[in-house]
Amino acid sequence: MAGLVQQHDHEEKKSMKACVIGGTGFVASLLVKLLLRKGYLVNTTARDPGDEKKISHLLALKDLGELKVFKANLTDEGSFDAAVEGCDVVFLVATPVNFASQDPEADMIKPAMQGVINVLTACTKAKSVKRVVMTSSAAAVSINSLTGDGLVMSEEDWTDVDFLYSKKPPLWGYPVSKTLAEKEAWKFAKENNLDLITVIPSLITGAAFTPDVPSSIGLATCLLTGNESLINGMKGMQLLSGSISITHVEDVCRAHIFLAENKSASGRYICCAVNTSVVDLAKFLSNKYPQYNVPTDFGELPSKAKLILSSEKLVNEGFEFKHGIGEIYDSTVEYLKSKDILKN
Repeated sequence: MAGLVQQHDHEEKKSMKACVIGGTGFVASLLVKLLLRKGYLVNTTARDPGDEKKISHLLALKDLGELKVFKANLTDEGSFDAAVEGCDVVFLVATPVNFASQDPEADMIKPAMQGVINVLTACTKAKSVKRVVMTSSAAAVSINSLTGDGLVMSEEDWTDVDFLYSKKPPLWGYPVSKTLAEKEAWKFAKENNLDLITVIPSLITGAAFTPDVPSSIGLATCLLTGNESLINGMKGMQLLSGSISITHVEDVCRAHIFLAENKSASGRYICCAVNTSVVDLAKFLSNKYPQYNVPTDFGELPSKAKLILSSEKLVNEGFEFKHGIGEIYDSTVEYLKSKDILKN
């Protein structure tokens, strides 16, 4: 009987159809892979599906199940209609990122908000969509002018956009774009009666199978690779956001699927496995990987994080993180060795 029940569950899952918006990215491509493995039929989108080099890692997944790649662009109205049509769940993972931009308003903030509207409009047109799961960011939660330490950030908290606009710290456009895009999504969902969940991951690392090494892995491993500009970026991240908080990419993708399938889920969910500081992370990595000469002196930088991002809501929903800090870095180091970025 149990075998029959399991078989029935798998058959039910097999008919489920998901669309992953922006399938070429680090998180999205692994999400596509995990969905196919679970028996989903998967549509995904790419700006240029004709560029086989850019989508080669997606084409390699076609052996796992039915995968279709559609051409779509966040800023093109109507371009997601075909990809979303007939899908039960839509994962909105794509976001415009341009850290070198001289005009973040035009290059990141407006396109992010427009992208949300374009994708969610396609979801309301497609009568089949039961739930949308959107990837937000810890950058939409933890950045504010609060002082002191021992702060616990939850789903109730939002990044202070006015603070970012007035101070304009380095890379300020990204947290503004993530915050305003998520707020735009909630506004649209309420006005259009759309079942929306947002996942709020911290800095993501682990192994990628994208053609290029994702920028978040570069940042998460800068203490091992000795990349000075990224180490400065990590220090800036701690000063701006209050902590160095890290999650394995597989757990981020598993959380997306868990929340898509869990009928009782609602609202925002922080997805963060580890909360630390640059100083404490450096000590940990120096002890674990002495061969990489990890720097441990950071001068005046506060040695402790001022806050933690709490995943209590997600865990209380029934989700379990698979990867602690040791496993997170072991898998990332193996990945960087395979790319010849780190030696033994």
